[in-house]
Amino acid sequence: MTTLARDVFVVDAVRTAVGRRGGKLSAIHPNELLAVPLSALFARTGVDPASVGQVVGGCVGQIGAQASNVTRQAWLTAGLPLEVPASTVNVQCGSSQQATTTAHAMVASGMVESAVACGVECMSAIPLGANIPTSPSLGKPREGRYAELYQPTTQFDGADRIAATWQIDRSELDEFGARSQALAARAWAAGRFDGQVVPVLDGITGPDEGLRETSAAVLGGLKPVRAAEPDGVHTAGTASQVSDGAAALLLMSAAEVERTGAAPVARLVDSVTVGSDPVLMLTGPIPATWALLERASLTIDDVDVFEVNEAFASVVLAWQRELKPDPDRVNPNGGAIALGHPLGATGAILLTKAVHELARTGGDRALVTMCCGGGLGTGTLLERI
Repeated sequence: MTTLARDVFVVDAVRTAVGRRGGKLSAIHPNELLAVPLSALFARTGVDPASVGQVVGGCVGQIGAQASNVTRQAWLTAGLPLEVPASTVNVQCGSSQQATTTAHAMVASGMVESAVACGVECMSAIPLGANIPTSPSLGKPREGRYAELYQPTTQFDGADRIAATWQIDRSELDEFGARSQALAARAWAAGRFDGQVVPVLDGITGPDEGLRETSAAVLGGLKPVRAAEPDGVHTAGTASQVSDGAAALLLMSAAEVERTGAAPVARLVDSVTVGSDPVLMLTGPIPATWALLERASLTIDDVDVFEVNEAFASVVLAWQRELKPDPDRVNPNGGAIALGHPLGATGAILLTKAVHELARTGGDRALVTMCCGGGLGTGTLLERI
């Protein structure tokens, strides 16, 4: 079993409700949106924010309002101590999970005693791809020698190819999309998100705006996004939603927990980032999960809760084909198809969901994993305290 130098604990994890494109969060500046969960961490725990050694945040569209190190700006916007340093990372959809991995490593290595991991994305204001210039003089991110080695595909290309590779038909995708919506609606109705969602500036607390009443039959009537392609099977109902949102986690060493008297809710057992096929692009959760299980000497049945990001229905269904988990343990409160996918914030949102679901159910372990553009997979294994 791989062990890090020191245990790292999650003291608290919070998120905003996720807003739909053009919805209730769309007019809020990213600095102000991320400032909400950052402030909430310290209001809820009573921990002195000046004791934090590092803040690491995730954001994909680092342009315009999200440029110039949005994590640092959000920390200052929240009125938190200016002496605390902050940085912003971009690992595409897995950005805030990678931010958590980085913060995890910093605390585990002894570099700092506590750290904040977080993420934000305001896709209403900064659309997907806004940070890719259109001027030919600036070039494209995947051209030249890269394009000779690996076909530059889109995420929809990858998702549809995954469906074909794992023989996942359209009806399975539609059933999964409907399942996500039904489980998310049930979770909100049962108050399962109450302890993790903090109000935004004007008191906005939820529910997540992506929820829709639907069924597999209704979703079956939607036109595929790549309708002109013979393998085009994913629709707006089986892909994640363009969204706005933010989330944050407070991490501490055992010594810092003792010093502050904090009450941790989970332990970070291990974190990984792995490479995967950049053409299929979205299969990273499979090797990331295998790596976490192998390093911890666990089987799939030893994990009580899985949060596998629903970038597309085929991503989770292919993962299930390979790992063969109990499907009732997978995204038990719905995923990004229903709740939304504010890119750079989603990793921290999934980790927040997992921590609170373990507390609610009394489960022992949770595993969170995401696919990332360019062929990467992020993963985190947690244990309830």
